[in-house]
Amino acid sequence: MRADFLALHRPGDPLLLPNAWDVGSARILAALGFAAVATTSSGFAATLGRPDGAVSRVEALEHAAALAAAVDVPVSADLENGFADAPDDVAQTVRAARDGGLAGCSIEDHTGRTDDPVYERGLAVERVAAAAEASGDVVLTARCENHLHGRDDLADTIARLQAYQDAGADVLYAPGLRDARQVTTVCREVDRPVNALLVAGGPTPAELAEAGVARISVGGTFAWNALSGLVTAARELLAGDASFLDRTGPAREVVGRAFTV
Repeated sequence: MRADFLALHRPGDPLLLPNAWDVGSARILAALGFAAVATTSSGFAATLGRPDGAVSRVEALEHAAALAAAVDVPVSADLENGFADAPDDVAQTVRAARDGGLAGCSIEDHTGRTDDPVYERGLAVERVAAAAEASGDVVLTARCENHLHGRDDLADTIARLQAYQDAGADVLYAPGLRDARQVTTVCREVDRPVNALLVAGGPTPAELAEAGVARISVGGTFAWNALSGLVTAARELLAGDASFLDRTGPAREVVGRAFTV
């Protein structure tokens, strides 16, 4: 599975990796023709009525394993920061992902602390090295979270990604980059496939492909689109409007072939 999943990462012809938030959405995405699926920490947390970052390691791993068992395409798990600070504990998380049938997983260098949001580089590299040693046949994505937490230092981001690749990461990811030139620079300065996050007002999929990206993901955006549809329909009903009844067609069309017993 690792080789097959990694082979889908093609610089200039990127894998479109949508993020599912439950088994149903994973099956729909696979039925629509996506070659692989990822989980989303914020989308999954929302299914539990919680904010992003409020899911436990056990919950995240069980959720990811359930998605992997539900579809016939590779599944990569968003494992946040490994649910741990210490490298050995991060390795334990990655081993559990491997045992759960995941084709890939990501580990970020976000501490979860607002006062000190990104791990010191040396510790961050040790964490990636421990994850890589534990990953086995799981494709490991190492994430630099600088640009999601107000640290718009591209030089530090690149230095971190280079250190993460040297520590054994298979894919590199710096979510939050909003300039195609920055993405191009990152792709040029590293020797591993680069994942990019689609963001409003940022580079388009075509621009990211031109920049050399090998994988494009959407984070929690699909889940938030689904929840926005729910909010819109609910507000219509509260106002006595039944227009939402006419918008079920696209889902019904796909669900019939996506959902099996």
